[in-house]
Amino acid sequence: MGSKIGKSRISNNIRKLRFYHNEMTQEQLAEKVGVTRQTINAIESAKYSPSLELAFRIAFVLDSPLEEVFIYEPKDDPI
Repeated sequence: MGSKIGKSRISNNIRKLRFYHNEMTQEQLAEKVGVTRQTINAIESAKYSPSLELAFRIAFVLDSPLEEVFIYEPKDDPI
């Protein structure tokens, strides 16, 4: 029960999914989910992890399940 999980990484398929959605730009996605283009860029490049609400909004706009948009990659063995 006292096991600790090390820092994990969350990757994403936003760029690929934007391409499959009529080559949607970062700016278009940003407008649809209510953030700036810079925020979308930071999320795509894994420099920033979105809030859970924003992650769901992105998945909704890209018409994809959350786990298809974002991939959780634990660094250490799970508990």
